[in-house]
Amino acid sequence: MEENTLGKTTIAPNVLTTIVRLTTLGTPGVTRLASTSSGMAHTEHQPEGVKLFYHGNEISVDVYVVITASENVRLVAEEVQKRVIRAISEMVGMQVVQVNVHVSDVDIES
Repeated sequence: MEENTLGKTTIAPNVLTTIVRLTTLGTPGVTRLASTSSGMAHTEHQPEGVKLFYHGNEISVDVYVVITASENVRLVAEEVQKRVIRAISEMVGMQVVQVNVHVSDVDIES
């Protein structure tokens, strides 16, 4: 049997981070990303607001957000989870094991 492969595709971690960041910031009710408060310096692969954990072709995501005070925190967090899972699976074909949304603060509108 002849095996037909086109080659290998490698996706850099910063691509996944960008997908998570843009998707999260595009979710209504999210005003900005928050510090991951790990006490460690952020690297190119773990910028502020996002932590990625790899399990082969699967990924877990921690995202730290600030939400508008007038929004339902639980509903906004659930929407972030749905959007991040959909974006990663559709854009890079990886399975998302979980998305943990950490609401660090709420922004009071003036």
